[in-house]
Amino acid sequence: MEPKEAYNKVLEEMKKHIAGKTDVFELMFIAIVANGHVLLEGVPGVAKTTMTKTLADAIDAGFDRIQGTPDLDQRDIIGFTYLDEQNNIQIKKGPIFTNILLVDELNRAPPKTTTALLESLEERQVTLGNSTVPLMKPFIAFATQNPLNIEGTNPLPKVLTDRFLLRIAVTYPTMEEEQGMLRIKEREEKIVTKKVINKDDILKFQSMVNSIQMSDEVAEYITRVVDATRKDIHMVMGASPRADISFMRCGKAKALIEGRKEVSIDDIKFLAKPVLSHRIVVKATGGLGVNGIIDGIIATTKY
Repeated sequence: MEPKEAYNKVLEEMKKHIAGKTDVFELMFIAIVANGHVLLEGVPGVAKTTMTKTLADAIDAGFDRIQGTPDLDQRDIIGFTYLDEQNNIQIKKGPIFTNILLVDELNRAPPKTTTALLESLEERQVTLGNSTVPLMKPFIAFATQNPLNIEGTNPLPKVLTDRFLLRIAVTYPTMEEEQGMLRIKEREEKIVTKKVINKDDILKFQSMVNSIQMSDEVAEYITRVVDATRKDIHMVMGASPRADISFMRCGKAKALIEGRKEVSIDDIKFLAKPVLSHRIVVKATGGLGVNGIIDGIIATTKY
């Protein structure tokens, strides 16, 4: 099955459970094909968990979930070692040993625990006792994050958020989408999610990403956009070089699932907020907010 056909089939399954949100679905699938992790940010109740679980079901991937709480411990995520009755060291694997991991309300967990995810996200392995244990392939983490004005949340360190390929804003539904959601809930017990592709397909698509071409013009545009985040007067901290790499990987994945052979400037514009919004820090006096500043950068960057 070609990537474009696979994406359309997955999208069809997602739409059985969620009304609207096509851009969100596309970005989630782009992240999987680009082999990167995702921050899903939105208020409670906008179907972040449902979207992730449905996506895992549609691609026939293993799924597990961790709930972020103030007492969440590293052991609750990666597991632990113990001595059995014969005094042999055994490994009890945590929920991170799956294909699609949902970390719900990551920014409610204590900082010591959230930083324990760094090795897993970057190197796709965990250290248990004296052993380094590789994670499953594919392994993609989706972490939901409540807006910081909600009680009980902690700001995630930039060293952690920079490891996420994309930050996807999940906003309130429109009235039409909300009405569609009610109709979906009416018949929810009868809805069956088909497994339209499998893990081997995902691994194949991930390997196909490098075959997508990127012109010098697009590469230059990416670096101009990222460099602009470091020079904007409203900025405290601009994007790191990981942003350039994320633009490239996601741009190629987007072209692949749309049946194209080359990344376009429009791909980069579409990806600007998901790639940059969690990597930059703006001044409180800026007034425009992160998204407003990114819009301004895209509007003024030449190509």
